[in-house]
Amino acid sequence: MSLRVFCTVAELESFTAASLRLGLSPAMTSKHVQRLEDRLGIRLLNRTSRHVSLTEAGALYLAQARQALDGLDEVEAALSNVALSPRGTLKVSAPVWIATAMMAGVLAEYHRRYPDVCLDLDLSGRIVNLVDEGFDLALRATAPDRLDPGLIARPLGQIDFRLVSAPSYLERTGRIARIADLNGHQMLMYSGVNIGPDLTFNGPEGPETVRFRIVLRSGNETILHLAAVEGMGLALLPFWMVQPDVAAGRLEIVLPGTAAFSTTLHAVYPSRKYLSAKVRTFIDYLASHNGPCTYDPPPK
Repeated sequence: MSLRVFCTVAELESFTAASLRLGLSPAMTSKHVQRLEDRLGIRLLNRTSRHVSLTEAGALYLAQARQALDGLDEVEAALSNVALSPRGTLKVSAPVWIATAMMAGVLAEYHRRYPDVCLDLDLSGRIVNLVDEGFDLALRATAPDRLDPGLIARPLGQIDFRLVSAPSYLERTGRIARIADLNGHQMLMYSGVNIGPDLTFNGPEGPETVRFRIVLRSGNETILHLAAVEGMGLALLPFWMVQPDVAAGRLEIVLPGTAAFSTTLHAVYPSRKYLSAKVRTFIDYLASHNGPCTYDPPPK
């Protein structure tokens, strides 16, 4: 019980709010947390008259405690044949290019279905340690054999990447009719993968390698996207990220069907026998939409 009380206080940042949710008195709520701290020999929460916050040790402990409680809830539900309602904080790591209107629609609809889940989305673009940093899952466009062996990867859908450019850039440098014409063009390169200025595309007569001139390199796809719209150079970006700009004429697809590739978006999570309801429903919901790539908003 003390573990659940601590997690609730940490989530709500309030002993009073936690006591109301759990049906306990504020004094008993405080006593549960104090007993837990005494047993561990560390302070988990900083307390002031107006605010409650996690200590560094408390943040580490909370990540593991949430996973333990999620697993316990699932075991109890399985034994009693009761379907658990998803609830609590769902901490997700995802690439920067996930931040689109399409993904916002997916998140909003998931929230409408499961209002007791608080989504905590990290779009820093870095590869996080799911277990050590307390993440429930990550969305990664990578091959499963490149993941840590302790992780499970469930495919969600295909992500199509296209080579795009602003019309102003093509008017200035000349139109591109074939793969060989790409040699020497300015490239806005994503630094999250280990590739250089040479890229290979599958041409009509087989693979062809071209060398670009990198003028901007960044691990943030958003700045690459915006720089492409400004005519700074070519960029290889997820199609769903640039689709509105292509439709509006701000960007053009260069060599459609040739200068392109696809990869699979995976939901990655630690290997567990019992998967929490919030993780399971979120993954199932994304998979039902072919990842967050084919979202159709519900009728109003």
